[in-house]
Amino acid sequence: MSELKIAAHLLQVSPEVQQAINDKKPVVALESTIISHGMPFPQNAQTAIEVEETIRKHGAIPATIAIIGGVMKVGLSPQEIELLGREGHNVTKVSRRDLPFVVAAGKNGATTVASTMIIAALAGIKVFATGGIGGVHRGAEQTFDISADLQELAHTNVAVVCAGAKSILDLGLTTEYLETFGVPLIGYQTKSLPAFFCRTSPFEVSIQLDTPEQIARAMAVKWQTGLNGGLVVANPIPQAFAMPEEQINSAIDRAVAEAVQQGIVGKESTPFLLARVAELTGGDSLKSNIQLVFNNAILACEIAKEYQRLA
Repeated sequence: MSELKIAAHLLQVSPEVQQAINDKKPVVALESTIISHGMPFPQNAQTAIEVEETIRKHGAIPATIAIIGGVMKVGLSPQEIELLGREGHNVTKVSRRDLPFVVAAGKNGATTVASTMIIAALAGIKVFATGGIGGVHRGAEQTFDISADLQELAHTNVAVVCAGAKSILDLGLTTEYLETFGVPLIGYQTKSLPAFFCRTSPFEVSIQLDTPEQIARAMAVKWQTGLNGGLVVANPIPQAFAMPEEQINSAIDRAVAEAVQQGIVGKESTPFLLARVAELTGGDSLKSNIQLVFNNAILACEIAKEYQRLA
């Protein structure tokens, strides 16, 4: 069986998304780990549907990505989104390493930033909106715990719109890692790296760009000149939903200490830390998380529209 037939067999693009791709209309990819592992049911499924509706209202087509019954799906039905939300942590969290095994076993999988990028690229989608990228975890000098998202960004041609790296991470080492592998870290209207729940951090982005058109043009030039790999578009959380740095940092420090005490490592650490921080902040961090996803989806729409004008 040829590679093309294998891809066609394993990859299913919804009619709406495929038509948009064929017609060169803007499409924005969305991950599914945020549904199954990011927040409780039914809030997770409701938020995912609302993000899709937001993208449509802003002139693009949403393409939520997941593995359903061993098929890489680009564009989910409301029933599939509810399935992922209801099953929650029973759905396998899928990064690059896990993807072939979940597909081969015919299982359901929630895609991380890395695997969403892979599947989006297979479908021909260039813009992806998420909450925050993974990165270098605190204490990585001992554990070597570094998210596969960073290597995917080094190799896969998709622009990722996010609120920076998750603030549970070591932001300084994350920026250094991205620089080492030539991944542009673009600050949207900011020179400071957003820290997920907070608008700023002590670290700077590699370049500030102030309009979606500038970002889209940089994407086009990068890939047209053969410079493979993604771009990070760091979009600060809206001021109204940003959290006080002292409050969020205190909660993160406590959650990280508890994770160490309980021996929680690897791909289970991020869901644990985000859930524990939400508990410690009385749910405030979860509210902020939801709002920053909406904010990123809107910017991703504008970038996708500008990129299609250049394509």
